[in-house]
This record gives sequence, C-alpha cells and structure tokens, in this order.
Amino acid sequence: MNKVWGLFAAAGLGLCLSVVAMADRQQDIADRIKPAGKSCLVGEECAAAPVAVASSDGPRSGEQVYTTKCFSCHATGAAGAPKLGDAAAWAPRIAQGAETLYTHAIGGLNGMPAKGLCMDCSDDEIKAAVDHMVAGSQ
Repeated sequence: MNKVWGLFAAAGLGLCLSVVAMADRQQDIADRIKPAGKSCLVGEECAAAPVAVASSDGPRSGEQVYTTKCFSCHATGAAGAPKLGDAAAWAPRIAQGAETLYTHAIGGLNGMPAKGLCMDCSDDEIKAAVDHMVAGSQ
C-alpha cells in the first residue's frame, strides 16, 4: 500500500512541476510575441507627450553631405567608389558630364546604391555632394 501512495505522490509531484513549467513557458511565449510599442490616441495621457521634430536649417552643403554620408565609401574606395582627390579615377566619370554624374548618384550605378543610401538627402543635396567631390578631384 505504501508503494501505491508513493507512486501517487510521485505522479502528483510530477504533475505539479509540469504545470509550473508550462506556466513559465506560456509567459515566455507571451513576452516574445507582445507588441514592441504602444499606440497613443488623442485623449490618452501618453498622447500628450511632446514629439521630437527634426530641425531643418535648409539644405545641406555638398561638403556637409560628403562628410556625413558619402565619405564612408568615397574616402576608402569601398565597392569601387572613386576616392575624393583621385583625379585619375574621376577623370572618365567627369568626362561623362555633370548630368550623367547626377543621374548615377541619384539613381545608383553598379555598386553604388541610389543616393548612396542617403534617403534623407534631397536630389539637390546629392548634386551638391557630387559637385563637391568633382571640385576636389580635378
């Protein structure tokens, strides 16, 4: 009889432990699939928080765009980008004309993605950066 009670006790203990483990697993799953953020609607307290707005002091200069965006490839020659100041590498490109350079810089060409991945740059800012690189590479 003691063996039977021992088996029942062991089975009960096993059942309790599996229920506890399942509850922990369910909480882990719930934590993994919960939304990353929360939407705030007008009238809710969280909606009253100030919103950070990017300041814009007008278009950036070609040098500013180059030093913040273009330099990562055009200073190192990554992916075949002509380095700033390398007149030999720039000469055949410059010979194609400014409009062709602008078109390639804005739309991308070969290893260079469109706008050099500067998605917050306007077309005019990209053109100014091209002009800056051409001026520094002749």
